[in-house]
Amino acid sequence: MASKRDWLDAGLSILTEDGAPALTIERLVGMLGLTKGSFYHHFGGMPGYKTALLDLYEQEFTSRFVEAVDDAAATPRARLDALMKLVVNDRRPDPEVAIRAWAMQDAEVEQVQRRIDNTRMKYLRAQWLEHSGDATEAKFMSQLLYLSLIGAFHVVPPIKGRALRQLFEFAMNEVPARQPKSS
Repeated sequence: MASKRDWLDAGLSILTEDGAPALTIERLVGMLGLTKGSFYHHFGGMPGYKTALLDLYEQEFTSRFVEAVDDAAATPRARLDALMKLVVNDRRPDPEVAIRAWAMQDAEVEQVQRRIDNTRMKYLRAQWLEHSGDATEAKFMSQLLYLSLIGAFHVVPPIKGRALRQLFEFAMNEVPARQPKSS
């Protein structure tokens, strides 16, 4: 018997490989070798599944990274460096591109993607603000880092691993830390 997480992991895999149109109950059942009854037992139907899948995506590809970084690093720059390493070194297939494409066609997915983008940008901005003390610089640097990450997933072939790490290191090292302004 498959757990709820097994169903959700299968959905992330399908999304990553073939996009949202391929995400069907039939495809999930075939992939896991289970019955539709098992699917309905866990999710009640496709709307419940989609909500649970998006919740898992947000947790695994946003909240988990922030929590790990906050627990592991003391300074804002160390948190940014740790975040960069986690994102770049995460070996799981990443459904980012598929979720973003899905968000262009589905209001619920778009709402979740907007919340994820806002959360990620707010976190980056807060870390850079604490690092530099300059609100304008923090705004632009958080946008630069985030847009670089998202763009890296969308070019063909995607920029991954060492090349992506070097891009982030270059960007973050080109902007020297300033002493925070005293009040």
